[in-house]
Amino acid sequence: MEGQPESIVQEIENMVRAFIEKPNCIILAVSPANQDLATSDAIKISREVDPKGERTFGVLTKIDLMDKGTDAVDILEGRAYRLQFPWIGVVNRSQQDINKSVDMIAARRRERDYFANTPEYKHLAHRMGSEHLAKSLSKHLESVIKSRIPGLQSLITKTVAELETELTRLGKPIANDAGGKLYTIMEICRMFDGIYKEHLDGVRPGGEKIYHVFDNQFPVAIKRLQFDKQLSMENVRKLITEADGYQPHLIAPEQGYRRLIESCLVSIRGPAEAAVDTVHGILKELVHKAINETHELKQFPTLRVEVGNAAFESLERMRDESKKNTLKLVDMETSYLTVDFFRKLPQDVEKGGNPSHSIFDRYNDSYLRRIGTTVLAYVNMVSSTLRNSIPKSIVYCQVREAKRSLLDHFFTELGAREIRQLSKLLDEDPAVMERRTNLAKRLELYRSAQAEIDAVAWSK
Repeated sequence: MEGQPESIVQEIENMVRAFIEKPNCIILAVSPANQDLATSDAIKISREVDPKGERTFGVLTKIDLMDKGTDAVDILEGRAYRLQFPWIGVVNRSQQDINKSVDMIAARRRERDYFANTPEYKHLAHRMGSEHLAKSLSKHLESVIKSRIPGLQSLITKTVAELETELTRLGKPIANDAGGKLYTIMEICRMFDGIYKEHLDGVRPGGEKIYHVFDNQFPVAIKRLQFDKQLSMENVRKLITEADGYQPHLIAPEQGYRRLIESCLVSIRGPAEAAVDTVHGILKELVHKAINETHELKQFPTLRVEVGNAAFESLERMRDESKKNTLKLVDMETSYLTVDFFRKLPQDVEKGGNPSHSIFDRYNDSYLRRIGTTVLAYVNMVSSTLRNSIPKSIVYCQVREAKRSLLDHFFTELGAREIRQLSKLLDEDPAVMERRTNLAKRLELYRSAQAEIDAVAWSK
């Protein structure tokens, strides 16, 4: 028609297809009886989207306007074109009836009379007419709904679970009052702290690296000190003679022993400090892991940063305390020797050498070798003790404290903050807040639909 685009026919067909292609759609294929059924667009398109005719109802109109001597019995009885559901003929109001304001009740009565009194259609009258069409469609719609209920229930249940999962991932909405905000922050911190402890206790991976430090790295580091090389003949001679000063010792070179032992034991400070630092690095690494595994912290970037910083500061304090106590263990062994060990040694009756010789040539090799062997035995004994006591000190000062009080300073400082400062910690993305609200509304609608469908299913 004038004023319409040339594509109007295709646009209408596309619009119709957009509806009837859906598998839940019941297709009402209406064709006029006074035209050739082979040219019916309704039948053509319906056949394309529903080739088996499982959801297509064929409706024949304008039966009363067919040429004299013709009828639609072959179509209505399914001989001309078969559908899964029987064809239904209808007689609608004419334009003249509409102009005369003939009501629908009168029109339906006239339709019933037409099929009942027309010889060609009298035997089909019980399944002809608009009223029969309405009943057939209602009955079919009810059966379709019943067949779809299990699928709908499954779909809704799945959607509800997906919405709940998404809401859980997004986290709970933020409280407006200071107490509620503080409670939210504390709960999130406790979740982080619980995950961190699980890493240390072996529930999650990572804590075993600390044991590896004590069982492998620390003992290997002590072995690399090579005390036997430190107690070479030259070093023993040098330290013994230097300790004697201007006159030789009378019984045993006590000061020489002390200097030799001290020079060996002091070198253990290096591996001890390294063990403390390595464990500190592992504890920091586990903080990163625990933060990443605490989903609630992903919701609040500022709180995530503050919790991480607070944990690192606590670990720094624990490391410093651990290093101080660990080095004290080494210094204690250096400052006071185990007397019983030396009491068991044979007395130095003959130190050998010639007093008239230089102080550096005063002792023979066998005597110096015996001193070196004695010192090495003592140092190995002390090293064995420290290999056990230093890990205990590190665990007590670092690992145990990290489990007990990682965020204690943060909690103390948190209690003094005002609501404005607490709000900054809970700086959630506005887009996330909006999405949570929308998801909550959708979830409420789906749950309501679920309840109603379940009620219908049980009643049936």
